[in-house]
Amino acid sequence: MAAASQSRESFVERVELSGHIIDSLLLPKVLDRIMAAGGTFQIEQITVGQAQTDPSYAVLAVSAETAERLQEILADIANHGAISVDSRDVRLAAADIAGAFPEGFYSTTNQRTQVRLAGEWLVVERQEMDCGIVVDRQAKTARCRAMTEVAIGEEYVVGHAGVRVMPEDRQARSRGFEFMNSPVSTEKPKGVAIRQIAHELVRTKREGGKALLVGGPAIVHTGSVEHVSKLIRGGYIRRLFAGNALATHDIEQALFGTSLGVRLDSGDIIEAGHEHHLRAINRIRRLGGIRAAVDAGQLNSGIMYECVKNKVEFLLAGSIRDDGPLPEVITDTLAAQKKMREQIRDVNFCLMVATTLHSIAVGNLLPAWVKVVCVDINPSTVIKLADRGSFQTVGLVTDVEPFFRALVSDVEMLDK
Repeated sequence: MAAASQSRESFVERVELSGHIIDSLLLPKVLDRIMAAGGTFQIEQITVGQAQTDPSYAVLAVSAETAERLQEILADIANHGAISVDSRDVRLAAADIAGAFPEGFYSTTNQRTQVRLAGEWLVVERQEMDCGIVVDRQAKTARCRAMTEVAIGEEYVVGHAGVRVMPEDRQARSRGFEFMNSPVSTEKPKGVAIRQIAHELVRTKREGGKALLVGGPAIVHTGSVEHVSKLIRGGYIRRLFAGNALATHDIEQALFGTSLGVRLDSGDIIEAGHEHHLRAINRIRRLGGIRAAVDAGQLNSGIMYECVKNKVEFLLAGSIRDDGPLPEVITDTLAAQKKMREQIRDVNFCLMVATTLHSIAVGNLLPAWVKVVCVDINPSTVIKLADRGSFQTVGLVTDVEPFFRALVSDVEMLDK
């Protein structure tokens, strides 16, 4: 089978694809990418798995009019799992400038990746998209490294030779997410979706895993603090990533009963209530921080209080618009990014709620095999995540408070 006549093309390379390449639509995707880039292909061999669990295998001859165009095509389809039949070791180049990769460096995806060194395939550690791969020849290790962390003399993979990517197959992606066949759920039954998320939280807890909540201030504004507090007390949320705003308004509610100056129990606007968030920040700063306020008995409820009391790690990353900010907020963006990298390594499940920027930031750091659910009233948040490569994210478009209320109810029913 061929896409077109190969009479004009004189540059050819054979690649192979294996795994669930049929039902996950990887094979047609690769063929489309070849043709879209101006190349042609010939399927020289194909074996289709007969059972649902059986892998498939295909060998393609990829052709292009120039060697440069062929390399561009091979680089593109390599990210979808197509590797050269003629296996070669990776090419390495030493970093000559701190904080910058060598020219021609291999740019990583969030998919499982291996590199070939001295004839041996090494698993790339700390998988993350948009990084380079630093290789230690003596230790025989390879790992993803952010551009800002490059040191002079380190050796990095350049080009695509000797690199193979193993995309997550459809079975792995859908396990536990039977309610989702499309990335964004706008019209599907919310109850079914929320029960599946509850199953994931309960399963993660029972298996000793860690669930990460990435949250925005709308959690507080919508009256969801007690719902989230129950999940923390129950051990279902073991890590929290947020910004200054969520923590500030959570503490504002604990101290003054308001969020943005509005009483959450009645909806009344309090006179001078717009000052409450600043007064909350000021009080916490005077006490020396969130943990110090809890220890002093000045902070007795809320999400941040429960995190301290239940030893749930939290990371607050700041932005240029932050008031205060609270003492625990990391205002150095690169420092916050580095801490996030450290704290996501043992995360098994991620729930993102009502925060576009923090969701995209964390999505960029997570490997493809970590299940992610993004809940937001705005479907563009999860669409942006998918567009930036966090394809494993499934989305639920709904209001925050009804979501958490139903989620807590389902979790408590499942984990009796």
